[in-house]
Amino acid sequence: MQTHIARTLHDDHEAALALIARLEALLGRHGADYPPVAATPAVAALLRDCDRAIVLEIGPHFDFEETALFPRLEAAGAAAMVAVLTDEHAQIRPLAQTLRNLAREGQSGGFTASLWQTFRAAGAEFSSLMTAHITKEEIGLLPAVDEILDPETDAMLAETFASAR
Repeated sequence: MQTHIARTLHDDHEAALALIARLEALLGRHGADYPPVAATPAVAALLRDCDRAIVLEIGPHFDFEETALFPRLEAAGAAAMVAVLTDEHAQIRPLAQTLRNLAREGQSGGFTASLWQTFRAAGAEFSSLMTAHITKEEIGLLPAVDEILDPETDAMLAETFASAR
């Protein structure tokens, strides 16, 4: 990755994958009928981190890509890639919001059997979709961004992205 923007997006991807790994570990330790105790420090931290990441990282990341990068990529001939990534954003956003709401509910009242099953299903789907999406962005989007951005545009976009967070 040559551009500041590509490196920043890559760092976001790494942070998201680390969170997903923690989420998957929790889901793997607790079957559908065995909800974790939400007040335990590790579970409480994960639920807070899910809430925070969805609001402060994933949302701004998607918004930035859609407004600042995707139009440039379309103009450079990558409309098919942009369409796929935009569709994935549209799938992930409501799922992320659902996961956030469930995490907040778990934080406030603990996990009932029903809430845990719903959280577990949403968490597994979110994990799967985000991991596949990040892989596509790492393989296609970031190299394309490096190719199309000149240093001045990269600097301007880096400032824009930093101020949006």
